[in-house]
Amino acid sequence: MTTAKKDDLVKVRYTGTLDDGKVFDSNVDKEKPLLEFTLGAGQMIPGFDAAVLGMKVGETKKISLEPKDSYGERDEKYIFKVPVAQMPENVKPAVGQTLYMESPAGGPLPVLIVETDDEKVTVDANHLLAGKNLNFEITLVEVVTK
Repeated sequence: MTTAKKDDLVKVRYTGTLDDGKVFDSNVDKEKPLLEFTLGAGQMIPGFDAAVLGMKVGETKKISLEPKDSYGERDEKYIFKVPVAQMPENVKPAVGQTLYMESPAGGPLPVLIVETDDEKVTVDANHLLAGKNLNFEITLVEVVTK
């Protein structure tokens, strides 16, 4: 039976839940594609990557990750105020709305509006899952050895 090792291309089915049982992501529905990534290449959160390492094809594993092994702790420095005048003209800011700003690397960065008034919009650029324990049930479906 094939075992997943560093640099292998792996394909998995998974369900991610929060501690309260709420599903935040899943591809167990056969309509959804398998999650495909290279082990050890930094494409996945560290704890997920480490969990798949050493699994055998067909094996299912349940793991629980602390924030340090996933999206990190929430950081107040990623919560900041933007003048309403700097918002795009076609955007009427509302609490709970997700906007996309340019990240330091030049790509899109989703930010959540957490507060707004006539002059300022407070946005939170922390990852939505930052600071949360994440639970996964992972099934290794295929390993493509390199």
